[in-house]
Formats: sequence, C-alpha cells, structure tokens
Amino acid sequence: MGMNGSNLSVPMGRMYISEEMREVTMDILESGSWIKGPESKKFGKEWAEYCGAVGGSPCSNGSVALIAALRVLGVKHGDEVIVPSHTYISSATCISIVGAKPVFVEIEEEYYTIDPKKVEEAITQKTKAIIAVHLYGQPVNPEIFEIGKKNNIPVIEDAAQGHGGKLNGKMIGSFGDIATFSFFPSKNMAVGGDGGAITTTRMDLVEKIGKFIDHGRTSKYINESLGTNFRLSEIQCGIGRVQLRSLDSWVIRRNEIASKYHDSFESLPWAREPKIREGALHAWHQYVLRVPDRDKFQEYMKENGISTGIHYPIPCHLQPVYLDGGFGSEENLEKTERICEEIVSIPVFPLLSDEEVEHVISTIERFEG
Repeated sequence: MGMNGSNLSVPMGRMYISEEMREVTMDILESGSWIKGPESKKFGKEWAEYCGAVGGSPCSNGSVALIAALRVLGVKHGDEVIVPSHTYISSATCISIVGAKPVFVEIEEEYYTIDPKKVEEAITQKTKAIIAVHLYGQPVNPEIFEIGKKNNIPVIEDAAQGHGGKLNGKMIGSFGDIATFSFFPSKNMAVGGDGGAITTTRMDLVEKIGKFIDHGRTSKYINESLGTNFRLSEIQCGIGRVQLRSLDSWVIRRNEIASKYHDSFESLPWAREPKIREGALHAWHQYVLRVPDRDKFQEYMKENGISTGIHYPIPCHLQPVYLDGGFGSEENLEKTERICEEIVSIPVFPLLSDEEVEHVISTIERFEG
C-alpha cells in the first residue's frame, strides 16, 4: 500500500492484447505461411500509407532498420553521420556498425530533439547522412530537412518513438529520405515481439530497401546486391496490422493524459514539464519531467506504487563503447549531460485508467521537491 493509503500500482506500460490478435495469430499458424507471405506485404503497404511514405518494408527490429537505412544510402567506412547524443544507443551504434563515424551534437533543450544550428556546424565533406530522432514522440525541428536538402545530405528520421505523431499536419515518417520505426513491446504500437519498419519518401529507394532486408535478391537464387535477412515474420506482421487500426485512438488517449499532467504540473515550483513544438501532434511515447532531486523523487514514486523510468541516464558519447573515440566532450555537449541528470519519465500509456492518472497526479502534487 502506498504512503497515501492507495493500493493502486501503476506500471510504466501495459500490453494490449485483443481477441482479433489471437485469431490472426492462429490463422497464420494454421496457414503454414510463416514468413514472406501476404501479411508482410500488406503490413508494409499499410504502414507506408499511414506514414505518408511511398513505400517501405517491415523488418526485424528498429536497430536493424537503422543499419539497413544507412546501407541503402551507401554510408560506409570513413563517412560521418550526424546524430544527437541524447537518444537510445542504437541511434549511434548503427553508424559504427556500417563502419562510419557518429558525430554527436546537442539538442534543443526545450524539445529534447537535435538542434539544427549544431547540425549545420557539424557538417563536413565527410558527412553522408543525418539521423534526426523524434525523441519521446516529439517531432524534430523541420529545419533539419531543409539543411539536408541544401547540403545534399539525406536525412533519416529515427521514428522509433514517433508512431502517430504529426507536425503541421504531416505524419512523422514523411519528412526525411528514410524513416525507421521500432515495434518493441513498449512502443506506441507493437507486434507481439521484436519488430520494426523502414519507410521512404523516395521512389528510387523502395526496391533497394526491399532487397537489402532479403539478401539483396531479385529472385530466389539471384543475389544482385549486398543484403541480409532482416525480415519480419508473418505472425508479427498480422498482429501489427491489427494494432495499426488502434494507433490513432491510442495517440489521442496519450495526448489526453499528457494534457491532464500539463494542467496539473504547470505550477509545480520544483519540476520542469515537457514542451510541445508549435504545430505538433506529440506522440507522447514518454512524458518526461525534469526534477533536480531525481533519486528522491523516484524513491517517493516507488513508495506510492508508481513506476518511473529514465530515458536515458547516460548520453551516447559517454557510453563505454564511445568514451575513447573522441566523439564528444564535456565542453560541447554540456546541455545533454545536464539534462540526463534530471529527466524522469512517468506513465503515459493509453491503457491507463482515469483513476490511475489521478493517482499519478495527486501523488506528484504532494511531493516536496
């Protein structure tokens, strides 16, 4: 029982499982078509259409989606790719895995997404791509895409947390040359396991993407280009198609919850609440507060039965894998490092009940920061 006598326990997420998901799973199992069947084709088409892209493919997870995106764009050893350091590690390691060098830059403090001015400053002759992360579901600054066009540098939208978000009426996934998504169970939409997708706004990349994730082949035994197996199974594509039909309503619910939080936390003297970019429909994958005494706050929330998270406590440039590489320093990524000491995520998933939302709000309002 929590400190206020409530026995409500509020997790950071809860799985959505429907009868339709069960039926689809059984139908696919019984069909015997477990891979490369009709579901993956339909899911790829429906997902690309939803995102406002010209084409795309489901793939095995969000990390390989990024690797595939870089390979399809021809990024290779010796090239540079600009990326924020305040993101999940896979936004950076995908660059290293294809042999290129991540160039870490700062974020806009208000919005937690990559700073266009810093992107422009970081461009060199070696820059072959920019990865713009829609972190927490916040659409990135659209200036990034103008900078890309002006410098003839492709932009990859890392939209692993952006499903269903929009900016000025345009869907996340329709801004860059390529967009990559994750359907990991905690994301805004899931597929019953690991999963991802790659979409593109460029007709010249549609076929390349499809080929890369399927061994670079044009027919069963003819392999024209370098590729590998990054495919997604039929069951997961079938589940994804069912979940896609609920995505918009889930994003609406996430916004309802975030709006209640916003109204309640606006006047808290000890916390800084998240901002929404003008013209944006935020996807609210995470609702992130900034709290100076984070340890004390998290302990208090735990005592009251409410889970919290940190997305993410260690910026990429300070991860052991990058510490010796000269990719960033305390001087030029101070903002990122400072933010990482204060951010804390609270539950915002759509299956929260109104009672749970009220419990989160009243608990936070009682905290003495």
